[in-house]
Amino acid sequence: MSAPSTSSGIQLITNIGELTTNVGPSTGSGIHPEDRGGTIPDAAVLIEDGRIAWVGPSTSAGTHSRPADEVMDAGGRAVIPGFVDSHSHLVFGGDRAAEFEARMAGQKYAAGGIRSTVAATRAATDDELRARLRGFLDEMLAQGTTTVEIKSGYGLDVATEERLVRLAAEVTDEVTFLGAHVVPAEYADRADDYVDLVIGEMLDACAPHAKWIDVFCETGAFTVPQSRRVLEAGIARGLMPRVHASQLGPGEGVQLAVELGAASVDHGTYLTDDDVAALAASDTVLTLLPGVEFSTRQPYPDARRLIDAGVTVALACDTNPGSSFTSSMPFCIAVAVREMGMTTAEAVWAATAGGAAALRRDDVGVIAPGKRADLVLLDAPTRVHLAYRPGVPLVAGVWKDGVRR
Repeated sequence: MSAPSTSSGIQLITNIGELTTNVGPSTGSGIHPEDRGGTIPDAAVLIEDGRIAWVGPSTSAGTHSRPADEVMDAGGRAVIPGFVDSHSHLVFGGDRAAEFEARMAGQKYAAGGIRSTVAATRAATDDELRARLRGFLDEMLAQGTTTVEIKSGYGLDVATEERLVRLAAEVTDEVTFLGAHVVPAEYADRADDYVDLVIGEMLDACAPHAKWIDVFCETGAFTVPQSRRVLEAGIARGLMPRVHASQLGPGEGVQLAVELGAASVDHGTYLTDDDVAALAASDTVLTLLPGVEFSTRQPYPDARRLIDAGVTVALACDTNPGSSFTSSMPFCIAVAVREMGMTTAEAVWAATAGGAAALRRDDVGVIAPGKRADLVLLDAPTRVHLAYRPGVPLVAGVWKDGVRR
């Protein structure tokens, strides 16, 4: 989300029962989330000009600044960093509820379903897409998400892909060009020709609005050689790489992502031991998307295996109309704890600092002096309640750049 006007005053939030800072002795790749430090009991946070000015015990708050313009008593409730959702597809038209219902009745999920959204997206006006995008962002903010990455990928022609990244850039700095989502119907049996379009005219139109380049390296989407062409073309234009890989089965996408220094490789439902070892030895974050497995009935990734191997893990919603139509990071945290072997501390870290790492950001996802004042107040005494009370709306307040929303 793009930065709004920040608060120019001094705010003090005191009597925080448990403050999750995500700050520890190290934030490098391979550091176990439990070792990153993380909580302060009976804490306070001082916000000045939209940034964190001081964090510490409530009893010491008055000694670290001139008097605050506004003081809020958290009443013993927990505060965590704002969620950083590093994988979403929020600009699209249409609906795929019928596809979801068929899948719940036993139909297998396949990458080709993406094409059913393309016609509706191409037909939608900018204002229609913009209004829907704003609605999703409001939905996310109400559930504690303060930073979001947005991908294109539902246009698959030059004009519509340019519209999608341009609209996304109106609301976030984290825009990803995903023209290589699938091969559109008009290029059936001509995938290489479509790649030529993606890395030529389409990239020319979209690169000015984007920060990232992505590709769906998967059976039914793009081969490893095609994916390499897309990523290398984007890198040559100054975009940083991300990769969808190993969602539908094992493949070479993870190895390609690590080789090219991708900030993250996303999905990772089917990983080989070599994939895990390569990720653990790299700075590439593995972004897990539990909403996808929930919605497609594919097996959940084993996050315990990944974290114990030293892989840096992020959690994201992958909000999209086909495979994960949820915008709730609390829901994804609960699923990750229940189904993927994560502790609540690990899942919250992955949904905040992990997402920041997947975006190569160090100003969000933590609560520490100098960082953005993106905070979430929970109507609960600890972060554990995010998994302990699934489905309950626990977000009682959200601050974005020091402004309470």
